[in-house]
Amino acid sequence: MATTFYVIRHGETEWNATGRWQGQADVPLNEDGRLQARRLARHLAKAGLRFDAIYSSDLSRAFETAEIVASALGVSAIGALVPLREIDVGEWSGLLGDEVRARYPDDVARMDSGDDIKRGGAESFGDLRRRIAAAVEQLAAEHPGQTLALFTHGGCVRALYAYAQEQHGAATRYHGHIGNTSVSVFKRSPAGWVVERMNDLEHLHTVGLTPDDAEQPSEHQV
Repeated sequence: MATTFYVIRHGETEWNATGRWQGQADVPLNEDGRLQARRLARHLAKAGLRFDAIYSSDLSRAFETAEIVASALGVSAIGALVPLREIDVGEWSGLLGDEVRARYPDDVARMDSGDDIKRGGAESFGDLRRRIAAAVEQLAAEHPGQTLALFTHGGCVRALYAYAQEQHGAATRYHGHIGNTSVSVFKRSPAGWVVERMNDLEHLHTVGLTPDDAEQPSEHQV
């Protein structure tokens, strides 16, 4: 039986908006990020989508996104999983992209040549790929035939794509931008992995606010 994973990136943070490397820094959602999450929640509820279980990175930007969606879908329990955290970028965390390129030009130049270049002296893409692969394979074994939501980070979505496609090396990984609150769908069966959808942002295409977008207090705001 196939296990279906809806893999969802967290909503926007101020560091996303300003182009700072986040890694495992616990940067919260900004107001745009909460709006994105509410739009996603409404979209999934309208579609009648139901998850057998919801898991999230324990970092607050992912977990709050999961809380907003879970509330709309009537799910009370969210499993916090440290392995779903973003790649650890070490001393790059908090730096702007231009600052990283200026201070670490050799490391940045080498990132596209392989999976084992450490970001900021911490994790490599290969490290992240192995971490995510172990986590999702365990979840697939624990939830055969079920549909799960995983709330995580852009690097993790790319890493799962590379794993599912049996890709190695930076040149073959998914290079498109992984949008905030984007939905990607993966299926794991005894025959292997299938990527059904990547980076779906349909829920953000509506222009302007609706009454359902009105600010609602979350656990992180009250």
